Amino acid sequence: MSKDLTKKAAEMLLNGATLLSEPCPYCSGVRVMKEGHALCINCGREPEKKEIPTETKHQTEKTSIEITLEKKLSELSKELEQEANHEKQQQILRSINSIIETVEKLRINQTTKKQES
Repeated sequence: MSKDLTKKAAEMLLNGATLLSEPCPYCSGVRVMKEGHALCINCGREPEKKEIPTETKHQTEKTSIEITLEKKLSELSKELEQEANHEKQQQILRSINSIIETVEKLRINQTTKKQES
């Protein structure tokens, strides 16, 4: 283990890096991870980046009700930011929560319909 690697790993740990439980795939050494980069303290290698398959989400056109609800959420957020009255804030938060629940129900309904098709 070189002094440079030890120093670099120590600096990473001091700056919020974490020790990984999985050993280095090349030498089975201890690895430190920071911001998605894993560094082996023993050999200094990082695993080759593998392309991670991502699930493609089918983008659907938003319905007019979804667009309206998103606009209302934006308006309520601005209103909440300006509101000083605690009771009025609570009313606004209940309205926001209700809109969020409605949007979620709409999305679940759309997903269910697509799966049935």
